Amino acid sequence: MNIEIWSIGKENETFIEDGLRYYFTKTKPYNNVDLVILQPPKKAVTTDIELAKKREEEMILKRLQPNHYLVLLDEKGKMLNSIQWSQQFQQMMNTGVKTLVILIGGAYGVTEIVKKQAKQCWSLSALVFPHQLVRLVVAEQVYRAFSILNNSPYHHP
Repeated sequence: MNIEIWSIGKENETFIEDGLRYYFTKTKPYNNVDLVILQPPKKAVTTDIELAKKREEEMILKRLQPNHYLVLLDEKGKMLNSIQWSQQFQQMMNTGVKTLVILIGGAYGVTEIVKKQAKQCWSLSALVFPHQLVRLVVAEQVYRAFSILNNSPYHHP
């Protein structure tokens, strides 16, 4: 199963990029993980929230393929612990999911159309984080999930 972390927003700061590279390298023996940054064109920047969400929706739907299993990260989603992340990954692999897409939506969330495309909706926390930090947290949790599945000593229950 391939894993793609999709994130609306700007490129990563250097320290985030270093952290992502660190976790992606550690995950590589278990699974391939890629980060896809969906960056709206500069000319598309607007203060109209609904218009911004619609433009982000277009970018997401244009990239979304039938073999993608979309999991949306949203503050109103289901809160899972690390063991449950690993169980979800195992279940997806068992059912033949080809590509898991974990979507970090835009600053104002995603449209109802995108929500309906998602197979699941998860929450990382009741706290609000900057998108770049969420990318790093997701990368770490993906590594942790695979370390749990492979009985690595990284995760301490």
